[in-house]
Amino acid sequence: MVDPETIEFMTRNEADMAFKRRVRTVFDFINPSDEMRILDLPCGRGFYLNMFRHVSECELVGADLDWNVLKTAKKVLDPLPKIHLNQASIYAMPYPPDCFDAVILSEVLEHIDDDVRALEEAFRVMKPGGLLAVTVPNANYPFFWDPINKVLEGLFNWHIKRGPLAGLWANHVRLYTPSQLRSAVEKAGFQIEEERSLTHHCFPFIHNLIYGLGKPLLESKMLPESMRSVADRHDFQATGGILNPVKLGVTLFNAFDRGNTADEGPDRATVNLAIRGRKPHA
Repeated sequence: MVDPETIEFMTRNEADMAFKRRVRTVFDFINPSDEMRILDLPCGRGFYLNMFRHVSECELVGADLDWNVLKTAKKVLDPLPKIHLNQASIYAMPYPPDCFDAVILSEVLEHIDDDVRALEEAFRVMKPGGLLAVTVPNANYPFFWDPINKVLEGLFNWHIKRGPLAGLWANHVRLYTPSQLRSAVEKAGFQIEEERSLTHHCFPFIHNLIYGLGKPLLESKMLPESMRSVADRHDFQATGGILNPVKLGVTLFNAFDRGNTADEGPDRATVNLAIRGRKPHA
């Protein structure tokens, strides 16, 4: 089992408390060993791949349909050993059947039209007995995580899906209830071993602050280098002074996160739902 202190070290500068909870959950669901072969799809900028490489010598494969995102990942991951990146669709992966010991599908199913088809493709490329780690946004999310959409949904059965005010709904086809996620995973053939509900307590408007404001400023390089380095999820060594605004924000957000647990239970409003599934042996 990966040392919890190591996971805490890798995420100590993380402002998104829900992402921190997802990282811990993915490592709980998939405990990497050096002989494993693990697929992360979509790998995005390679955050999970970088973390798994930090704690294990397993073979890692990342795939993403967005070539510009892959190029960003390659800049960071190319110097690291035993990481392979491919441009690929989640519906048609360029891998033979039964070739991965584990597959990570984190924050992707909500973006695509046919989630069961994507899960079936993950099932195809996974070895019998292999593990699946899925995280998705919860339809029953906390009011303070995204107050704007929560009010709009309650009053008008409508939500914002684009732009800086999109919040949790940004570019999403759907959010999930526990039964909807469970049904999709089981339809694809997986046996469900564990379900979790993650991140109830949160700083007000945190999604808008981090992704509507902070992320654009970071990517446009409008923030000072001292702030950009601390906010870089790839840089585990960055420290930053005690008065660094990013560090101050993380300290504040962590204070709200202390009330959260590894699993809040199925009926509580949370940011994310997570499932660990297993491909049955023939």
